[in-house]
Amino acid sequence: MKKLHGNISGLKASQIAGLEDIYDKRVSPDFLVSPEIADELCRFSHEIRRQIGILVNRQGKVTTVIVGDYHGIVLPDISEYRSAQDRLKGIRCIHTHLKAEPLSHDDLTDLSLLRLDLMAVLTLTPNGKPLEVMAAHILPSASAAAPYRILPPFPASQLDMDCLNLIQAIESELGQVSIVRESKTGSKLGRERALLVSVSTESRKAAMDSLSELEELADSSGIFVVDTVFQHRRQADPRFLMGTGKLQEIALLAIQKGADLIIFDQELNPSQIRSIADQIEMKVIDRTQLILDIFAQRARSREGKLQVELAQLKYLLPRLVTKNTAMSRLTGGIGGRGPGETKLEINRRRARDRIARLEKALTEVVLQRGQQKARRRKQGLPVISIIGYTNAGKSTLLNTLTQSQVLAEQRLFATLDPSSRRLRFPRDIDVIITDTVGFIKNLPQDLQVAFRATLEELETADLLLHVIDISNPRCEDQIQSVEAILESLELNQILCLRVLNKKDALAQAEVERCLNRYGGIAISANNKATLLPLIEAMAEAIEQRQKG
Repeated sequence: MKKLHGNISGLKASQIAGLEDIYDKRVSPDFLVSPEIADELCRFSHEIRRQIGILVNRQGKVTTVIVGDYHGIVLPDISEYRSAQDRLKGIRCIHTHLKAEPLSHDDLTDLSLLRLDLMAVLTLTPNGKPLEVMAAHILPSASAAAPYRILPPFPASQLDMDCLNLIQAIESELGQVSIVRESKTGSKLGRERALLVSVSTESRKAAMDSLSELEELADSSGIFVVDTVFQHRRQADPRFLMGTGKLQEIALLAIQKGADLIIFDQELNPSQIRSIADQIEMKVIDRTQLILDIFAQRARSREGKLQVELAQLKYLLPRLVTKNTAMSRLTGGIGGRGPGETKLEINRRRARDRIARLEKALTEVVLQRGQQKARRRKQGLPVISIIGYTNAGKSTLLNTLTQSQVLAEQRLFATLDPSSRRLRFPRDIDVIITDTVGFIKNLPQDLQVAFRATLEELETADLLLHVIDISNPRCEDQIQSVEAILESLELNQILCLRVLNKKDALAQAEVERCLNRYGGIAISANNKATLLPLIEAMAEAIEQRQKG
């Protein structure tokens, strides 16, 4: 179907028909554009005093004709074309400039962000004939100062530039660069590469600490971090978080670094994630989505899987949109209204139905947990719950105390499903000791709601062990985050014992300073000999609880 894109208002019927006829013309594989099409573009551009452009695929077919204004053209949505780090888009753009101007910043940005085969400009003589060609292509080397190369200008009479072979050579080099990049980073084939971005109104230290934690989260999710970007603003832009110029700069950096996606440290609302993804045509996620992804990887039990799926659906429901590259897997790229339900409405209805079923299933889990609690009360066994920031050493402490084999790794959210073990103190006191899901700063609200059945376990605890990684420079912020979550769950009235873990990683003087500052008991969770004071304190607290 012949359709002109862009600014066609005020054009005569003959001009519209003439521009539509360009669709019927073909371009030889060796030519950037055929001389006949170049003449037509320049003639019409001179006549209507507007820039005119075309998109040409590798078979030489004109797929799109665009009419702009005096200063530029706006490319239509081309998300239907392939896109990958080691491949180009498969189409090239050629458009006119009414003055003898070089490729504009917008031209070069479109070339880089959209990964076009080529971007070229035709300048005009005073009487509307093709004068000169200026072209640029993607530069495969990620170490370059710019992700593109501008070719020397050449006369419009020399359009035979072995175009297809040039494009194929660029794409071949892109593939080689991708292989070299993976070998240098040690990343496995298919491992995603991310650029991390923080746009914060907080103090620089707090923002950088949060960005460092985001990097740990990305690593825990199996993502290779290529670079980080921080921007401090007095006030975040309600639409893009930052200015569009900075957003394009970040997108170009992502291309240079070979990133597959951009991860924002701040939670993006549905409008922001749509606006950003539409601007840069790159996969965009936020901190919450990354945490949800980690939880989805770690969940093993049926309960854990139900909780994570519920949190994911509640997060995604308001973000189900029709035209958004970030959510294209969910919407199928369907747009527009029609008879009956649209695909978008169907997706939303299915998501709501699934949420209702998951909430019903989790209600049954709550009832089952209530029955388990009742059995424990009948047995009269006290409950000790281990809490703390993620990766503080909770599972390691449980393993050492009970000689268990719960998974314990040096990464965030290594274990997700809670584990309970029976423990006997030297004073012949039996207790149930439970390892809970790790906390994190700004724990997504949907996760708190979804994991209510797990967190309700803490309500019946006789003692909380707050495990703190004192070797972490951010431990004070982590303490505050955990205690804020306890307060929000109304659990701060339960007796809590601070356990300062990883004392073996610090000098004795530093350990003493932490004890004076935070109180509690210093241990090394993987060294049973250091746990005796903790065991004594736990036993004493349980005895006092039973007497009281």
